[in-house]
Amino acid sequence: QVQLVESGGGLVQSGGSLRLSCVASGSIFSRIRMGWFCQAPGKQRELVATVTSNGTTNYADSVKGRFTISRDNAKNTVFLEMNSLKPADTAVYFCWAYMLGRNYWGQGTQVTVSS
Repeated sequence: QVQLVESGGGLVQSGGSLRLSCVASGSIFSRIRMGWFCQAPGKQRELVATVTSNGTTNYADSVKGRFTISRDNAKNTVFLEMNSLKPADTAVYFCWAYMLGRNYWGQGTQVTVSS
């Protein structure tokens, strides 16, 4: 089992920055693939970025060059640094973990970007 707790969402003006954090329970965090997804009102949940256990990253085209995903295995934490935010980035952001064939989700944190 993996439990995920996000923090760091909030309200920011267009062009601003936010940093999301997600702490995972469990002692094998270093082997877990982690990531962030987002879901805007009326839309499906979609991938934002992922990071593998060895640090390989993957980004949605819409966030490349603006968002950075990273992980600190010593602290069981994954981060999403979001820069140059746009109103279109407004959504609930969910931390995601994949381990042994199962998906795990955090409760979500709201990110709102005003124009």
